[in-house]
Amino acid sequence: MEKKLYLCVVYLLFGDGFHNRIESFYKYLFMSKIILNNALGRLPQTRMKSPVNFSLADGEHIAVMGPNGGGKSCLLDLITGKNLLLQGSLEYDFGPGTKPSAYGNIVQLTFEDALGSVEKPYYFQQRFNSQDRDESPLVSVVLKRALASGNVSATGLSADDARAAGHGLTQDDARAAGAEDDAEFLANPLLDTFMMRPLLHKRMVLLSSGEMRRYQLFKYLIKRPKVLIVDNPFIGLDAPMREQLDGFFRHLVEGGEVQIIMVLSMLDTVPDYITHVVQVADMQVGEKQTRAEYLAALPDFAAAPESHLSPELTQAILDLPVHPMANLTQDGSETDEIISIRDLSLPLPDTDRVLYNGLNWTVRRGDRWALQGRNGAGKSTLLSLICADHPAAYACDISLFGRRRGTGESIWEIKKHIGFVSPEFHRAYKENRPAIDIVASGLHDSVGLYKRPRPDQVEVCRLWMRIFGIEHLQDRLFLTLSSGEQRLCLLARTFVKDPALLILDEPLHGLDTYRRNLVRAVIAAFCQRPDKTLIMVTHYVEELPKGIAQKLTL
Repeated sequence: MEKKLYLCVVYLLFGDGFHNRIESFYKYLFMSKIILNNALGRLPQTRMKSPVNFSLADGEHIAVMGPNGGGKSCLLDLITGKNLLLQGSLEYDFGPGTKPSAYGNIVQLTFEDALGSVEKPYYFQQRFNSQDRDESPLVSVVLKRALASGNVSATGLSADDARAAGHGLTQDDARAAGAEDDAEFLANPLLDTFMMRPLLHKRMVLLSSGEMRRYQLFKYLIKRPKVLIVDNPFIGLDAPMREQLDGFFRHLVEGGEVQIIMVLSMLDTVPDYITHVVQVADMQVGEKQTRAEYLAALPDFAAAPESHLSPELTQAILDLPVHPMANLTQDGSETDEIISIRDLSLPLPDTDRVLYNGLNWTVRRGDRWALQGRNGAGKSTLLSLICADHPAAYACDISLFGRRRGTGESIWEIKKHIGFVSPEFHRAYKENRPAIDIVASGLHDSVGLYKRPRPDQVEVCRLWMRIFGIEHLQDRLFLTLSSGEQRLCLLARTFVKDPALLILDEPLHGLDTYRRNLVRAVIAAFCQRPDKTLIMVTHYVEELPKGIAQKLTL
């Protein structure tokens, strides 16, 4: 109130131009400040090796950079107060009239937020279960609830309506609650910034991983925080959305409305609106550098030995026993077709949209395909049809390994030949078992380990963990690992049964630059083996390994 009164007086005395300059100066003068001094957290499992000193000063926007498992998330837990201090101090200063606390001033979008369900526990391919799909709320309803939780009068919803809005209302119920036609809500410019308008009538469970990230960013930014902490905001987004989101962060920075702490795993990419970089590695926090200082000292990741697969491990992949598999058609004749899709069209629930429009696609033994397209184009749905996870596959003309779907084969007969990983699968995998058990679960395509592996199978699991650089994590519980370390475990799980068909949906999601180069090298080496077939989804062309010869764009 004092600020508004002061600015009104300035406007009346000096006019609009001077008022705007004073407004900008006022924003700059009272930018946020966070100070960690000689801090160590109480939790021993996430405690840094040495005391942490960190500051976010006026006008600064910081990138927190470092390898997977280096301690970036542990630093953020100290900054936000999630990890209480054993020693040292944490101070906030968000300007006059603002409480010096994280609550209401700092919002954090974590990697798990972008992958996870916000409404209830999530299981893999939940969005294709008609009962769960029908019970899932509309995006518009959930966003209105987020607005209502902070300001009921701005949304037209009562507190009771706001609480009810997240529990499976029909579209008619949503309209009755004012969740779709509220003028103020629909006028919010963030709906256009994050291209949310096409999603408003979509159910939450049907969002793709990229759409989920857009939704989460929107939900957090409508709270208008002082500090926005965001973990890898650009992963999982197609190129136009990345460009638009980058422009929006630039707009936030230039407007002085919020300071940004951005966690980045791609160590060679720092947006130019970031002013400073803090490196975190081996559970230690380095000194704050300017962006120019960081980039000047940046190593050549392409030439770094840590970013390559060693010749010994490359040879170990090539020397793995070959498991020949004959593709037989229904009449017993041989075929080299791994996947055959004919005239595929798939109506989307609750919409008049049809995916694929008569798609015909043949994947032959030894092919290497890149599958590309915008967020929501149907890439993950197509893969779910191939992997026998989507019930509509039985009504479609799809043949796998020479056999038409729905002719008596079990889902496990299909899956035993396929190695698969995706952000959605990562989102659903919540088994808190030792990492080596997670890898071994890939032998039988289970979530969790229900059959003890033989000693020779355990050795194969250890080999793949060594190939992906995570053998030292074999006894660590899966859910205590960083998101990047979890992804490497799931990748090892994908390869451990030596699949004939490798389906990798955004496999480098959340990996640092070293591990991204390593995984690309592993995929390339694996595909040098006889009769190995690859389908890989990515929004980054540079992520594709060598040898990709074919491309399907949806």
